[in-house]
Amino acid sequence: MARDLKISIGQHSDKGLKETNQDFHGALIPEQPALGLKGIAVVLADGISSSAVSSIASESAVKGFLTDYYCTSEAWSVKTSAQRVIAATNSWLHSQTRRSRLAEDKDKGYVCTLSVIVLKSATAHIFHIGDSRVYRVSGHSLEQLTDDHRVVVSAKQSYLGRALGVNPQIEIDYRTVSLGAGDIFVLATDGVYEHIATREVTQAIKAHAEDLDRAAKVIVDEALRQGSPDNLTVQIVRIDEVPDGDASEVLGQADELPLPPLLEARMVFDGYRIVRPLHSSSRSHIYLAVDIESEAIVVIKIPSIDLRGDAAYLRRFMMEEWIARRLDNAHVLKAGAPTRKRSYLYIVTEFVDGQTLSQWMIDHPRPDLETVRGIVEQIARGVRAFHRMEMLHQDLRPENIMIDKTGTVRIIDFGSTKVTGVIEAAPRLDHDAILGTLQYTAPEYFSGSAGATRSDLFSLGVITYQMLTGRLPYGAEVAKARTKSAQRKLRYAPASLLNADVPDWMDRTIRKAVHPDPAKRHEALSEFTHNLRHPDINATDRATPLIERNPLMFWKCVSLTLLGVVLVLIARR
Repeated sequence: MARDLKISIGQHSDKGLKETNQDFHGALIPEQPALGLKGIAVVLADGISSSAVSSIASESAVKGFLTDYYCTSEAWSVKTSAQRVIAATNSWLHSQTRRSRLAEDKDKGYVCTLSVIVLKSATAHIFHIGDSRVYRVSGHSLEQLTDDHRVVVSAKQSYLGRALGVNPQIEIDYRTVSLGAGDIFVLATDGVYEHIATREVTQAIKAHAEDLDRAAKVIVDEALRQGSPDNLTVQIVRIDEVPDGDASEVLGQADELPLPPLLEARMVFDGYRIVRPLHSSSRSHIYLAVDIESEAIVVIKIPSIDLRGDAAYLRRFMMEEWIARRLDNAHVLKAGAPTRKRSYLYIVTEFVDGQTLSQWMIDHPRPDLETVRGIVEQIARGVRAFHRMEMLHQDLRPENIMIDKTGTVRIIDFGSTKVTGVIEAAPRLDHDAILGTLQYTAPEYFSGSAGATRSDLFSLGVITYQMLTGRLPYGAEVAKARTKSAQRKLRYAPASLLNADVPDWMDRTIRKAVHPDPAKRHEALSEFTHNLRHPDINATDRATPLIERNPLMFWKCVSLTLLGVVLVLIARR
């Protein structure tokens, strides 16, 4: 089993010679699964001496971060989560100053510095604003990991060039540092680091290695003894154990649950009565079932018999339900609410009474444009729910899309989904293998590039094209184009030539969505769906070359021209 990240921490703060302590600090070590998905947060803030309310700013910044960071999506990266929380805190502090009598003098408002370390898996994520400092102990010295945002006017005068709450927007320094067992980090305010030697800090930590709170107090007391006139705060963090990067415990202990047998109609399985099989493939087996306790109709999905020896596949399989629980969108399949402990490895989701888009296309070989637009827009809304959570679906295809009896479209399969936050916790979950279905996979995956939101757009564009024409825009050639050069040679077959109902301006929109170069596709899904209804006024009016519009006609014309030249040459002899 993978190890958890384990640390030891010591903290101490003192008002020193001042009447009040404007520093504030805190740390939070959550339990699993938040420990693996969000990490450990250590936060330090220092109010500015010119403000009588900066102590409120410091306390609000620290408490706000420790509360709000763990409320952000577990699918978001550490960087996204922390920066959004810090930006929101900055806006709130700035607005407090603007609404108070201190609005004309920012130096007296709700302002403070902020330094944060988020320890997740084997990485330290450092966020910094102001002149508090973050160090890493290196032997008998301290390596400073942050830059002071202090502007020096003269030997006796300086001011903070950047602080939390001063302006409506904030620039946040960010860096990452790899973790190893035994690493020690120190966070300190200027009341400490300006009045104590580096060696005295490292000696105190070494002398009180078993009591880091005591070490922090010794450092603060020594800085005070050497004449510090300011508030003093120190936090010491030692890395005792680093996880090995396996996220099985985060994703539901996939390695610990036994694999279920193949299910049969009428059998009782883990509190469910199996009604009938719905679908079976090399990737999974899916059944319609009834929860005996609640009588709810559900779908049960069990791992493929063929892939049960593939540990990576089983982790991806377990991740599907984890993803479904974190998406709340009418166009994304919902996971069933857990009501009891499971005895086997399987997934429970809602039942969608309808048909796949693949079957729908067979039943509707010539759909009208408005129906196609409506379906595409619903798919796009579902895909945007993934993107907002920093997820890439990576396997959009007609078989993974359901249309229920009301006409509502749902994305139903998440086995190839890439989740940024989980990749940070367990890099081995993500690798270079192409997980999506080749006919709908964006070209950049085949040339070894990482996917992005425009990769999902490509897949949606292919689906749109197929709904209108019954074919694929590049046939089977995309999967064969493994280099940038080969991808530039891909030739789009215009949808308007295959379906006369498709206007040229709509065809141009689809062509842009499935462009081999992701940089030349639409910037957002919303732009694509908008342009399916409205001609893009910024689109070029350049006529599409005949070789691209109709390659067969182009070569017929070339052949005819050559034949004419040959006949003329023969006649002159």
